[in-house]
Amino acid sequence: MLGYKNVERVKPSGLELVDKLVGVQRVTKVTKGGRAFGFSAIVVVGDSNGVVGHGLGKSKDVSSAIAKAVEDAKKNLVRIPLLKGTLPHEQKGKFGGAKVFLKPASNGTGVIAGGAVRAVLESVGVHDVLSKSQGSSNPHNVVKATFDALLQLRSADTIARQRGISLEKVFNG
Repeated sequence: MLGYKNVERVKPSGLELVDKLVGVQRVTKVTKGGRAFGFSAIVVVGDSNGVVGHGLGKSKDVSSAIAKAVEDAKKNLVRIPLLKGTLPHEQKGKFGGAKVFLKPASNGTGVIAGGAVRAVLESVGVHDVLSKSQGSSNPHNVVKATFDALLQLRSADTIARQRGISLEKVFNG
């Protein structure tokens, strides 16, 4: 998440964060004494108002893996620019073999997304969006591809500041 410009990191203190479990996988390590089972959990946390983070936790039991994932997610919170309950513009994201396309939608459309993409978008606080997930359906890669798309979003204010022009010129330019 550090390779993006204009990413605003957020401290978890004072935020009402809600966590969503995206997936839990049972993993196996084969040793000379047999198989050792463990669990890997991926979680998305957000305040439904533009702040979101994701985390991964691993442990011998499910509940502690989820707890570790939530703690990891709280350390990786970022602010995403929203515009009237949707996204400011279309954006594509990619991570590994997963590709995600996000498109703003008119009021009342709802979150048209599945699985891991829906969990991330609902945690951010997006109410109206169209999305398409292509390639890998691995929840880890889909979550990271969705974050890739969200972290590339720029608000009109940010674009005006970067270009050194007024906000009116951005729209009338």
